[in-house]
Parts: sequence; C-alpha cells; structure tokens
Amino acid sequence: MAATGACVFHGVLFSAFRRDRTSFNGTFKSSPIAIHNAPRFAAVPTTSMDQVASSSSPEETASTSSVGDLFGNARFDKTYKYATTAIVGVGAENGTRFNSGSEDTEVRRSLNDYFEQSVELIRSDNGPPRWFSPLESGSRIDNSPLLLFLPGIDGVGLGLIKHHQRLGKIFDVWCLHIPVRDRTPFTELLKLVEKTVKDEHRRSPKKPIYVAGESLGACLALSVAARNPHIDIILILSNPATSFSKSPLQPVVSLLEFMPESLQVSLPYILNLLKGDASRLSLAGVGDILQRIVSELSQDLGAVSSNLSVLADILPVETLIWKLNMLKSASADSNSRLHAIKAQTLILCSGRDQLLPSMEEGGRLRQFLPKCEIRRFSNNGHFLFLEDGLDLATTIRGASFYRRSQYLDYVSDFIPPSPAEVRKIFEEFSLVNFATSPVLLSTLEDGRIVRGLAGIPEEGPVLFVGYHMLLGLELAPMVGQFFTEKNIILRGMAHPLMFIKMKEGRLPDLASYDSFRMMGAVPVTAKNFYKLLSTKSHVLLYPGGMREALHRKGEAYKLFWPEQSEFIRMAARFGAKIVPFGVVGEDDISEVVFDYEDQMKIPLFKKQIEELTSEAVRLRAHMNGEVANQDVHFPGIIPKLPGRFYYYFGKPFETEGRKEELRNREKAHELYLQVKGEVENCLAYLTNKRESDPYRQLWPRLAYQAKHGFTAEVPTFEI
Repeated sequence: MAATGACVFHGVLFSAFRRDRTSFNGTFKSSPIAIHNAPRFAAVPTTSMDQVASSSSPEETASTSSVGDLFGNARFDKTYKYATTAIVGVGAENGTRFNSGSEDTEVRRSLNDYFEQSVELIRSDNGPPRWFSPLESGSRIDNSPLLLFLPGIDGVGLGLIKHHQRLGKIFDVWCLHIPVRDRTPFTELLKLVEKTVKDEHRRSPKKPIYVAGESLGACLALSVAARNPHIDIILILSNPATSFSKSPLQPVVSLLEFMPESLQVSLPYILNLLKGDASRLSLAGVGDILQRIVSELSQDLGAVSSNLSVLADILPVETLIWKLNMLKSASADSNSRLHAIKAQTLILCSGRDQLLPSMEEGGRLRQFLPKCEIRRFSNNGHFLFLEDGLDLATTIRGASFYRRSQYLDYVSDFIPPSPAEVRKIFEEFSLVNFATSPVLLSTLEDGRIVRGLAGIPEEGPVLFVGYHMLLGLELAPMVGQFFTEKNIILRGMAHPLMFIKMKEGRLPDLASYDSFRMMGAVPVTAKNFYKLLSTKSHVLLYPGGMREALHRKGEAYKLFWPEQSEFIRMAARFGAKIVPFGVVGEDDISEVVFDYEDQMKIPLFKKQIEELTSEAVRLRAHMNGEVANQDVHFPGIIPKLPGRFYYYFGKPFETEGRKEELRNREKAHELYLQVKGEVENCLAYLTNKRESDPYRQLWPRLAYQAKHGFTAEVPTFEI
C-alpha cells in the first residue's frame, strides 16, 4: 500500500510560510441535585456528590495566585458572533462530500460571560461539590463519550465556557462545581471524581472517559487516572500544577497565612491597582510576587475591573488560602502516582505562563507518561481555556485524541472540520497559494479539458492516484481547492509517522501534522483503505510514497510505483472511479542539490538517516527494489523564486461492474499499467503546456494582480 510520504517534513517546511507562527492543537439514574438560579445549566443526576460532606479541616500548605489562576497573561476577546455555514456531511456512511447548509450563528463567549455565569452559580451556593452540564452543550452526535471538567482553584467549573458549544457537539460535557465556602479536602474530591468515573465505566465499559483539568484540576485528573489504570481514561491537561514546587508564587501562601487579618490584601484591591502604575505595587513585602500576578492578567482589563466584586465573591481570602494549600497537596499526590498512570494523555502548555513553568513541566511529564503528547501555545498565559488562541475541540481532534470506543477508528471517528476550521487551516498556507498561484485542470466526460474541478466525480467512492511532488509541496493547495470548489474532503492515505513515533528523536513533532489529520488523513493500511472506499469517500493515494516525495537529483516527475498492483482490485470491489493525476512545478520552486546518495557517503549524515528511519514505522519492508528504499531523510534543496504549480486530473477509469473481471491478477495488472501510463501522460502534458504560460513566473503574476486585484484569478496557457 502506498502512502502520502509527502507529509514527512511538509508541516515543518511550510511553517516558514505560515501566517500564524504560534506553536502548537452517561447518564446517572438517581435523584437530581438542583442548582438554583442557574438557567444556563442542567444539574447532572447523581448521588455520588451527596456522599461527600463539606469539610472544614485545613489541608497542608499550598500556593499559587488566585488572580493569575483566573486570568493569566491572556489573550481574551470581547463577546462576538460569527456565522458558520452548517455542513451536511455525507459522513462516515456516505463519503466525504459536504453541502453548504443554513447559516448557524455561534456566540463566542468572553471573560464577561465567565463572570456573569459565575454569579448565577455562586448565588445561594450551599451544599457539597456537584456536577452540572451546560445547556449549550446539549446537542451532540450519537454515542458521544463523557467529558468531565475539573476546574482550577476558582472551583466555579466554568473554565470551558468558551468551548461549551463546540465540545457539546462531540462530548457529553459535565463540569465540577465546588462551592466557594466548601472545604472538601483533596482526598475526598479525589474519591468523588473517582466514583463518577467508575459509575460511568460500569454503564459503558467500552467507551473512553475524558477527564479535562486545568492547574489544580489537572493534578486531580492525574491522581484519578493513576488509581484506575484498568479504566479507559483519556486525560486533557492544561498547565498542570504538578510543577507547583517550582512556582515563584509560593511565598504568597506563607504571607497570607501569617499576615494579620487587618493587613491581608484582597484581590479587588490588587486589581484596582491596575488602573494606576502596576510597577509601583509594593504591599507588605508581597512586592515582586504580586507584580508577577499583575503581569499575568488579561489584556481585557475592562472585564476584570467591572467584575471585581464577583472576583471577590469567587475567591475571598480565606477560600484562596484553602485552595492554595489544597494545591500543594494535590501536586504532591499526583507526582507520587505518575509511575502508575497508563492513560492516554494530551498536555496543553502555555509559553507565557508566569505562575508555573508549564513548558518545562510538559516535557518532564512526557518522560513519565507512556502515552503522552504535548501541544504548545507560545503566546498564551496560565488560563489557556479562557484565552484566545485555543479551540479545544479542534485541538483534541487534530491530535487524533477523539474516539468513541476502545480503539481509535480513523474512518468512523472522523468528525469533518467546520468551514471556520477549514478557513483557519488554509489561512496558514495562504502565502503558499499566493506564491505558486495553482492551476487545476480536470477532464469532462466528453474528454474536454477545463480549468477547475468540474470534471471531478462528486459521488464516491473515488480514488485519486498520482505523482507525489518533492516534499509533498502540492498537498495544501490541492486539498484546499477541493474543499473550496467542490465541498470535498480528500482522505489522504498517509505515512504512519504522521500519527505515531517508534521513539522520540529527530523526526518532527506530531503536532506538525495536526492540520492534515483534521482534514481527514489516515495511516496507510489495507484496513483503512477498505473502510474509506466502503464509506464512499474521496481517497488520495500515492503509490510512489516516500520514495517519490524524497527523490534524488534528476528524478523530478519520475514515478516509483511497485511492480505489482496494490489498489486496483480493492477499488473494483467497491466500484470506485480511479482518477489519475499529475502535478508539476517543484523544479520552479526549488532544486535538489544534496540528496540521499550524497548523504549516505558521509558518516555523520548516514548516522542521522539511520536514526530518523529507526523512529518511523517501516513500510514495504517485504518488497525489493527502489520502492522499498524509503529511508527517512531530508534532501538538501536550494529555493528558487516561486514559479507556478499545475495540476491535471485525467478522465476517470470506471471499475463499476468489473469486480469479477478484475479479480484476475493479469486483468488487474493491465488496468494498473493503464492508470500509471495516464499519470505519466498528465505529467508530460503539464510539462509541455506550462512553457506557453505567460504567467508561469512570479513577476508577471504580481503585475497582473496589481492591475486586476490580488484576489483575481491569474490566467494561464490556452487549454
């Protein structure tokens, strides 16, 4: 089976061209507990909360700032609305073509909403900790897994307020609310969450349970997972406070504990100082520590200033001291259990977290946790879930962490991206599109060649088979154009190294490939190929795989296909149309000057190639010849002033009704050679025709767009 080996270094290579440089990403059958004056929330029926009595006994000391833990060095936005086009997906049963539907207006929540809804939750706020489910999270797909949210030291449970609506489409969302005056110790909170997890596991033993936590909640989530290694738990952790011992804010706890009550500093007073010069802040020796807290505050100071009284109600000083002490206990407990954790874990780290060394801690935790991945957000502060720059539902899916059963099914668990998600993905590659001004040609049923994708079959299954350009440079423009023009998602059969590493080393981080997974890429296996065709998908396959995408000097536009057919009989089994295509333009954007053969002659580079190859899953190891030579390496290239990319999709080969005929190996091989020959014809056609394109070079295109507008389609050769 072939793979889109293009993606090996594609994400890393194109990062230089991206506009955004940010790193990257059950029902309980028992009596309900009412949450008064909270019309936006639904109480989750459960008796497990009733078994936990409020406790007033103090815990061991802990620390971190309430102000920082509510806002962080944030990028908060105002409340706004934007229209998203609803997509009617033919989906996992009927393929991957989508039709634009009615306009659906989504309200993006803001920091103000957090405060407003916090007021509703803490009003008449008595009783023990309990779960609630946001009403805006009530419209979800079938068989959605449960997601439990464990809050930070604020305890309100609204930390995911900006994500409720999108998460609610794919999860059954429950949020833990800890009343302001509640003094339930960490050990009892741990039992509470653990009982909920166990109850859900008994009801749905074959479904995963997601536990998302921030700061303190992340420590709680880790401890729950460690105590229940037999349960399928998936952890989503934001800036976990397991690194609390390294926090620069620890002195705050001691100061608050030993400071006379008459001199204690209230949070509203601290925040009011922001209206003046924060650099002049010096309060009873707190000085530099509080300045660090101040620097962690949101850019939306208006929202903070107008809600100081709410902030004071959420975290009065005595509650702050209690929560900080609990944080120290939680950090110690979770760190002592790391060796027992078997859960799949996704850690979200902020680069500007001034309360905890989150980036460093993410790397440390990955060494202890066996199934752990990290997504980094360089421009965000401590309170990642409340800030701009993160869509949690998108991050979970892009990391391939979303599944609805014991094992991830890349076909049935795939959730098509929304138009907004697609726009964001391809905005990152807009410079590539602009620089290469792609020309896409297709063939109509009568044999006429037209510009655009009018000749592409709309109903699946359809199999696109073609030439893999150097480093897969053709992928982003092609996949984007298919979605824009035809509402088709190309499900690429991709090299497994996009999904898993055999070990950590020199290969690009898996986060580099999140965009490709969001757009439907799957690991290349016969099973996934079968499932995609059976669901009438539009499948993208490169028989030349990595050998073609990492070709040597002088091998541009040369096919490296296996000698024997790999896909014909599978396509015929489902009556798939096979569309051959060619793409040229790599030689107008770069030149290979230091290839595999050159590198293998130098011991240092040879060793690097061996290390890279050992990190990746080996494909076609049983084969002989050039196609089996898929050592992972990065060819040395010299960039050129960008030329133009040309794509030509030939007339489809029909396999409908030929299932029995193509079971014969000779007949199948005959069709295989015809498809290969047509791909070579497409390459020859484009190589010849581009010579007559007056806009092949960058400067004529820029001149044309300067005159007609930069969104104008640039003409090409006469078809």
